[in-house]
Amino acid sequence: MLFFYIRHGEPIYDPDSLTTLGHAQANALAGRLSLHGLDQIYSSSSTRAMQTAQPTCDILKKEMTICDWANERYAWDVFTIKKEDGKSEWCFMDDEMCQLFLSPEVRSMGMDWYKHPSFTQYDFAKGMKHANEAVDNFFSELGYQHDRENARYKIVKANSNRVALFAHAGFGMCFLSSLLDIPYPMFCTHFDLGHSSMTVINFKEQGDYAYPRVLQYSNDSHLYRENILTGYNNEIHF
Repeated sequence: MLFFYIRHGEPIYDPDSLTTLGHAQANALAGRLSLHGLDQIYSSSSTRAMQTAQPTCDILKKEMTICDWANERYAWDVFTIKKEDGKSEWCFMDDEMCQLFLSPEVRSMGMDWYKHPSFTQYDFAKGMKHANEAVDNFFSELGYQHDRENARYKIVKANSNRVALFAHAGFGMCFLSSLLDIPYPMFCTHFDLGHSSMTVINFKEQGDYAYPRVLQYSNDSHLYRENILTGYNNEIHF
């Protein structure tokens, strides 16, 4: 099985939607995905994710399945911190939190990182519980039972489908870290996702188990193809 994790296009967060550029990115993405097709299309329940998925659904003549569990709000509610000005920001954007995430003490705790005493005031445990349940339930329905103790997936039913989930960056940090069995503090401080980017993960089957391998991360080649300015969130261009 090939799994595609796709971030929404350039957003307007209030009201929840895409910008003109975001719609162009979604159309470019649809053209790219139409080359080899998709068998199943899932989307977060947010408007910006559904608007990003819709052109792909249209060109492939596929219905999207809405997954409320992939909505950004679940991650935002638990993986953000309050700043002195009263505003919230993602924990991985805060310098002090990043230093704590990467400290030897936290790194030594592996997947139990959120049990560190420094995190008692946060709901990180709740956030990871939601992400873990989302990952395990989603891939179980696709035929793969997550064996977290050994960081692999037992093949319950072989699956050669191409499956896409259109969602978010903030949610993607906890979802992908859970999927790949990489501790969230390590993942969110070292990886990011650009607008309309596509991450491709191959559930490589070896015997009775599948080992997810990242073939591409945050790929935006579809933008190059359509001569759309590419890079990272219109902040860094390359």
